[in-house]
Amino acid sequence: MQNSIYHNETLSKTEQFLQECAGWIRLLDFFKQENSHLKTRLSLLVDHTSETDFLPSAEQFQNQFILKDELITEIIQDVKKQEIILSDFVIKKLSAEEKLVKKQQKLRNEIEFLEKDFSADKHQFNKFISSML
Repeated sequence: MQNSIYHNETLSKTEQFLQECAGWIRLLDFFKQENSHLKTRLSLLVDHTSETDFLPSAEQFQNQFILKDELITEIIQDVKKQEIILSDFVIKKLSAEEKLVKKQQKLRNEIEFLEKDFSADKHQFNKFISSML
């Protein structure tokens, strides 16, 4: 007997891709919120630090956070476009074409890179803040 959270219904590849996109949107929204939190922490640190040698590093982090926001927004737009196309395929009961499969893999790779990069930046920022205290 096969256990499934989908009540023993089998998902098509297209439906699985659609579920994957929905998860990515939630993850990307979390990254946007977390990035906003990091920018706020940086701002507070800048407001309460008088060391001038600190400012170039703070500016570098600020630029990283801005670039990360732009990247996250771009990936969200790409994922939402993929969701629209996949939804149309599900409605029409079509199988994902090779082009969609390749796009899904490309998005998977981008999300994986973003997760690793975001985590590394966050750890680097936390080390930096700790060194300033």
